[in-house]
Amino acid sequence: MGNPVAIVTGASYGVGAAIAEALGRDGWHVACTATKADNCAETVARIVASGGQASAHALDLRAQESIEALVAQVSAAHGPVRGLVNNAGVNLRRDAVDVSREDWDSVMLANLTGTFFLTQAVGRALIKAKLDGSIVTISSSHGLLGAPQRSTYGISKAGLIQMVRMLAVEWGPHNIRLNALAPGRLLTNSPSRAGSGTDAAYMANMLSKIPLGRFADVEHIAALAALLLGPNGASVTGQVIPVDGGLSAQ
Repeated sequence: MGNPVAIVTGASYGVGAAIAEALGRDGWHVACTATKADNCAETVARIVASGGQASAHALDLRAQESIEALVAQVSAAHGPVRGLVNNAGVNLRRDAVDVSREDWDSVMLANLTGTFFLTQAVGRALIKAKLDGSIVTISSSHGLLGAPQRSTYGISKAGLIQMVRMLAVEWGPHNIRLNALAPGRLLTNSPSRAGSGTDAAYMANMLSKIPLGRFADVEHIAALAALLLGPNGASVTGQVIPVDGGLSAQ
């Protein structure tokens, strides 16, 4: 019997890459996805160099045919998908009064609609095969708290939280678990952080709001995701875990 298979979306850098590598160390075959498969080459190489198993795949969350093709291809090549990490998404920083219909549709298609239908595809396959599974979705503190210029992004992330709760109840009888992590500000190489990450005043202001006085590291998110996907998370479902240094506790 081969390694259990997990899909990790947005695995080319940052949180997604860290989670993929953690799962590789835990004995999963990790199907790493990005908009272009080649973007995951470095992540796959690191997993394989560490003795793990991984493959790279293209995924466009805005296209239903891409979602269905991914699940079919991964299952045919490596075995049934037993784990899923919904990490991929897009950010938008804009005043709510300036958000266009195109802005809204772009964010929702990638962050919420595409993530739901990928989750559905994996869940449907598990239910049909009568297999248990675990799904971890990366939401955000913006899905829990209000903030300026984050309305569309935050609404999409709040929708993911409710998706997790609803499906955890519906799929619990099938022994399929769903949980969410809600990170606050992270130390990551995400392109969306490139500008603010070098703004000393902005970063100091962010730190002043965090009770622990430090940002989370992507490895912290990866460790929690790996725990929830693995046997030590077997009794946890329908939960949303903030990873924000106490920001949301205030």
